[in-house]
Amino acid sequence: MTQSRRNFLATSGAIMGGGALGLTGFARPAAAETTLTGVSYLPPSYKALSYGSAGFVERLDASDAVTVDYYDSGKLLKADEQLPALRAGTIDFMFHTTSYVTRSIPILGITGLPGVVEELYANPGRIAKGSPLFELVNEQLAEDDLYMVSMMGNILEPEYIWSTSSGPIHSIAEVDGKKVRVVSFEATQLMEGFGAGAVRIPSSELYLALQRGTVDAAVANISTIIGRSLQEQLDVVYKLPLTAYGIGLFTTTQGWENMPEDAQAAFLEAAEWFEENGAAYSNDVIYQDEYWPLIEEAGLEIVEPSEEDLAQLAEASQSVLEAWKEEVGQEVGERAIALAMGEQTS
Repeated sequence: MTQSRRNFLATSGAIMGGGALGLTGFARPAAAETTLTGVSYLPPSYKALSYGSAGFVERLDASDAVTVDYYDSGKLLKADEQLPALRAGTIDFMFHTTSYVTRSIPILGITGLPGVVEELYANPGRIAKGSPLFELVNEQLAEDDLYMVSMMGNILEPEYIWSTSSGPIHSIAEVDGKKVRVVSFEATQLMEGFGAGAVRIPSSELYLALQRGTVDAAVANISTIIGRSLQEQLDVVYKLPLTAYGIGLFTTTQGWENMPEDAQAAFLEAAEWFEENGAAYSNDVIYQDEYWPLIEEAGLEIVEPSEEDLAQLAEASQSVLEAWKEEVGQEVGERAIALAMGEQTS
C-alpha cells in the first residue's frame, strides 16, 4: 500500500526506536512477489541527478520478482531522515548524495576530497563496482551494517565557484572577503582558508540569496545551477574543482542478505544499468550537450583555473586530506586516496 509521509512517520517511529522486523521493519506474509520501499530526496527537476535513480526504479519495478514503492523529492523522508530510516529497517533502499552523509559515514568523503576529485572524475573505473576502491568503501560501510550496491559508476562533475556580477570571482585571490554558499565540509574548510565567509543555504533558498546579495557566490555542481535556474542570477563560473559527490544506492548489509534470491537478482540487474548509465549519461551527455550550452546562452563568463591556483589548491587541500585520514584511519585513508589517484591498483 502506498503511504503518505505523515502515516509513514507515525507508524515508523516505534520501529526506528525498537529495531527492524523483517526486510523493511514490517512482518510480511509469504508472497510470490517482494515489495521494496525506496526513497530519494532529489526531485525530477534535477534531471541529471535523478536520471539514474529513475531508470533503476523503472527497471526494478518491471521485474516479476519485485514491486517498488518509491518516493522521490523527499515525499516520504527528508534528506536527513533517510539514513536513520534505512538503518532502522523502515525502508529497504535509498539513493543519497555522498556529500550529505560524509559526517555520518566518513569513508564516503573520498568522493569529495579536494585534490582528489578531479582525478576520480576523469577516471570512472577507479570507483566502479568491483574496483578495489569500491570494495574498500564497502568494507568500511559493513562495519555500520551498510552496503553500497552501486555509486552510479563514478562521481559527478566537480563543484565549481559560481559568482554574481556584484562579487565576481576569477581566481582564488578574489575569494577573500566574499560570502560564499557552501554545503560540503571539505569545501567549507577550503573556502574559509581562502578568506571567504562560508554560508550554508539550502538550494531551494539559493536563488533569492544570490538575488538579494545574501551571498556573493556559491560552490555547486552544475545540476544545482540549472535545476534552480541560478544562471539567471550569476555572472562568472570559476572552474576550480573544489569538491564533488556521487549518488550511492544503499541498503543495509542485513537487509541485502535477507532479500529473497529472485528479488536480489532483479535488484542487481537494475543496479547494473544504474552503474553503466547513471554518472556516464549525466556527465557526458546531459552536462556537456545540454547544461553547459545553457550556461553559455545565459552569458556567463567561464574561467579556467590558472596553474598557480591549481597548485595553491593542491597545497591547501593537504590539511583537509590529513583531517579525513584521521577520521577513517591512516592506513585506510592513504590506501583510498592512492586508489582514487591511480597510484595504487589493488
